[in-house]
Amino acid sequence: MHALSTAKVLVVGDLMLDDYWEGEASRISPEAPVPVVHVKKEYSKAGGAANVALNIAALEGQVRLLGLVGADLAAEKLAKVLQDTRIQSDFIVEKSLPTITKLRIISQNHQLIRADFEKNFELVDKTPLLKAYEAALKEVNVVILSDYGKGTLSEIQTLIQKARQKKKIVLIDPKSLDFSIYAGASILTPNLKEFEQVVGPSATEAEMAQKALKLVELHRLDALLVTRGPQGMSLYQEGKAPVHIPTRAREVFDVSGAGDTVIGVLGMALSVGYALETAVNLSNSAAGVVVGKMGTATLSVAELHQAIAENSGLPEGVLDEATLKRYVKDAQHKGEVVVMTNGCFDILHAGHVDYLTEAKKLGDRLVVAVNTDESVSKLKGPHRPINSLADRMKLLAALGVVDWVLPFGEETPERLIGEVLPDILVKGADYEIHQIAGAKAILKNGGQVKTITLTPNRSTTATIKKIKLGEKT
Repeated sequence: MHALSTAKVLVVGDLMLDDYWEGEASRISPEAPVPVVHVKKEYSKAGGAANVALNIAALEGQVRLLGLVGADLAAEKLAKVLQDTRIQSDFIVEKSLPTITKLRIISQNHQLIRADFEKNFELVDKTPLLKAYEAALKEVNVVILSDYGKGTLSEIQTLIQKARQKKKIVLIDPKSLDFSIYAGASILTPNLKEFEQVVGPSATEAEMAQKALKLVELHRLDALLVTRGPQGMSLYQEGKAPVHIPTRAREVFDVSGAGDTVIGVLGMALSVGYALETAVNLSNSAAGVVVGKMGTATLSVAELHQAIAENSGLPEGVLDEATLKRYVKDAQHKGEVVVMTNGCFDILHAGHVDYLTEAKKLGDRLVVAVNTDESVSKLKGPHRPINSLADRMKLLAALGVVDWVLPFGEETPERLIGEVLPDILVKGADYEIHQIAGAKAILKNGGQVKTITLTPNRSTTATIKKIKLGEKT
């Protein structure tokens, strides 16, 4: 999860300002049979592509936002809404057209009316937008094209091709019912209604999968992700079985902006190297949070961590290798970052606790591989270990920061690490990266290898020496 903050994403699409007027409606107008709203509160939110960028920024990702606005007060308000975020906004000003604005008048949590102020940007010269887009491509590895049908993406094929030529992942939230205009994109993320408007309703899951895979082939997509509201999501890839991911039940199920959350988190996860199915699971967990909130919303890092934990349900403690491998795969499939380390951990001391605490901060799950008694004796001498393997593993498993513990009896844990393939491998800073067993396998798999500074004057060997000398530890 912590790796998401290194995501670099470019969001391009229709920018909108969502204005809200809230007040009391206690009487009917004498002029017409409509309620009179005494407005007491006014506020603005970012909508459209800007809300996608906000979702990324809320999860501490690096995001650049590109789109068209007018030379008006609405554009100034939108810029103000975004100014205190992590978003690098790049507004292309078109003086002849207004910024797209949606005004909602609300009383007692009920929307009474929505007024839209907009003109389509389709015929606007896109040269300045394309120039800014090409420059921005150099700084990112994922592009999200957020299409609300307002004309900003009228040159969408050019945008797709330029990004793909530079080996960028292109995600599109489609609005057009003509999916051919999105040909060559990496992934499309239509909701179920949009999908059925293109291919028609399906009587069975098999029929739906057949239609989805036909779209994947026809439009040269890497994948199609259909968001299905309370039914979760379905991922379709050529040559693979469909993946259906259920959502968690929520007391509130407001899908406003849920699509923005899905594509935003999906883009972040793919940007930092998550496998597609893992990234989809992560975005599903995120969507499960925002649909539990009223109105367009984002979620925090803490909320996403909690959602992942709730969706995981994996037991903790001492495991055998086969079980651990299964649990690690399940955790990664759900979007969790798995950290792994190893050692003897003979006499558990404060230095161990400090080290393991720092290791856990790097991800969501911490695996500790422990040397068997025989391997400790080979490393430390015939009088070690002081504590048996069973006791050492029991103590480690009791630490709140440790999720899973397992033994290994080989000279090094290189084979084990290559089998488990955690996202991050950790050792003490007394090792160089190239000296760490298993580092090559992790790096080859796209993972990370890190070192942690050890607490000074804390070691099992020193503790034993002090005990022998009768000194305080």
